Amino acid sequence: MNNSETHFLGVDVGGTHLKIGLVDKNGNILDFQKEDTTPFRDHAEGFGQAFISGLDKYFKKYPQVEKVGIGLPGLISKDRTTPLEIPAIPSLNNFNLKNGLEKAYPDKEFFLENDAAAAAIGEFYYGKDDPSDNFLFITMGTGIGSAMVLDGEVFKGSRGNALEMGHMLSSGSARLETLIGRKGILSILDRMIAAYPEKAGRLKGAELGTHLLVDTAKEGNEVSLMVFQEVGIILGEAIVSTVRILDVTEVYFGGGISAGLEFMMPSMERTIRQYLTNYYNKDLRLKKATLENNAGTLGAAALCFMGSGL
Repeated sequence: MNNSETHFLGVDVGGTHLKIGLVDKNGNILDFQKEDTTPFRDHAEGFGQAFISGLDKYFKKYPQVEKVGIGLPGLISKDRTTPLEIPAIPSLNNFNLKNGLEKAYPDKEFFLENDAAAAAIGEFYYGKDDPSDNFLFITMGTGIGSAMVLDGEVFKGSRGNALEMGHMLSSGSARLETLIGRKGILSILDRMIAAYPEKAGRLKGAELGTHLLVDTAKEGNEVSLMVFQEVGIILGEAIVSTVRILDVTEVYFGGGISAGLEFMMPSMERTIRQYLTNYYNKDLRLKKATLENNAGTLGAAALCFMGSGL
């Protein structure tokens, strides 16, 4: 098969769904499936074995695929074979997934990575903003994930799992993810509605969610804007520490909550600029990631580049 026809399979493994995309080398998603993971969780042989068997139908559907990238939500071994701590799917812990896949499908190549690192690699290869070879990637969703692309490759640290910013301690002894992951943001929103009921508008009595938060911020809702202001300060403080440690000049923001980036940016930027010296400030660029909802799937597919020298 010549390279112009190469198709990759990108598999974004989440706690509740698998997102599976057939992707070409230019980052076009040619076909996309979303699959509920409940049958995998309930499978007698465990999630790992069920996942391996579950890929068979995709290989039948897309016989041209030779390389598969898989993004996993948690810590994995440095040799990228074995999930170690996957909080959303604990039965995957210490299961040699790569080995199992290679045994089941000896004619395919598999590339495993942490999901935030995969999203960063997706931005590196497929991003519309043409990132440099060195950037920090922060994904804001259910949790806070992060990765560093260093000289065009994922910075892994000594044992394979560097850059877990979501677990940095912040504001006393709380983790960043506890404070401004999805649950944390909604608890800030709850607190703000109680404190300023007269400014809450249609948020009062509504079922709270991050989509509603972003939509109401766009409408100019004062409470929503105050929530994003607080999130911006907390995230900004964490970025100050990270920039000081890594000396990185580009920061990209992805994940569902980055839809509200414009509303957290003023307080975040103010916090960052206040605590960094001119050496850091003069070259620092804060940007929204460009792959949006497709970051997980495209990132997983882009892992096939990393391992194949394409």
